Amino acid sequence: MPTQCGSQIPYNAIQMRSTYLSLYYHVVFSTKHRQPFLTDEFRQRMFEYLGGTVGGLGAVSIRVGGMPDHVHLLIQTNATIAVANLVREIKKASTNWIRSEIPEFSWQVGYGAFTVSAERLSGLAKYIDNQEEHHKTMTFEEERIMLFRLANIEFDPDELD
Repeated sequence: MPTQCGSQIPYNAIQMRSTYLSLYYHVVFSTKHRQPFLTDEFRQRMFEYLGGTVGGLGAVSIRVGGMPDHVHLLIQTNATIAVANLVREIKKASTNWIRSEIPEFSWQVGYGAFTVSAERLSGLAKYIDNQEEHHKTMTFEEERIMLFRLANIEFDPDELD
């Protein structure tokens, strides 16, 4: 039986009848070898395709943006969707779609996924919207290191691909 931590209420008197979740993720991944495949001609179409794919997989696309060599997705999901599976399917579907026009296109193998609190959603959406402005002064590598540090993710800069 769980410890009641000094409470006078019997353990079984407090029950949640439903599951309540707030699962938001900031997902970032790049093109293979940082190739600038997402030219102005394809970028917006790719963002729309990525957002539609997210929805088709049972999650909610809040914002999609990025640069010619990487993308940012702000996604809301539920407990039945594993982030690794979601990202794998997003990358697979979008690769198959764009290869009809860019046969050599590929995403990098890895990705970054960072949890986001509800109060940070608006600021993050603006950050994604303003990628072109941010990247006037920051490279993707610098951005990625910044994201890792903000999320307290340990990494070896020499091992980043």
